[in-house]
Amino acid sequence: MTEIVLYRMVLPEHACPFGIRAKELLESEGVEFDDRILETREEVEAFKAEHDVSTTPQLFVDGARIGGSKEIEEWLAEQRAAA
Repeated sequence: MTEIVLYRMVLPEHACPFGIRAKELLESEGVEFDDRILETREEVEAFKAEHDVSTTPQLFVDGARIGGSKEIEEWLAEQRAAA
């Protein structure tokens, strides 16, 4: 089974709108995924450093990074086309 993991930022004072959109896109397509919330600025910065990315959300499929919001939309379009 394919492992799909979405990392997104939800801080007490701010929920990233791109992360919310990414979650909604995946849900609207019926994609089952592990929704991993980065809850502190420290978690966000550590995640970005570990994966050498500058933004969240980030989607990973079977350990391979797909990318952020735009790339998630492109990946979903590819999945629809292949079905």
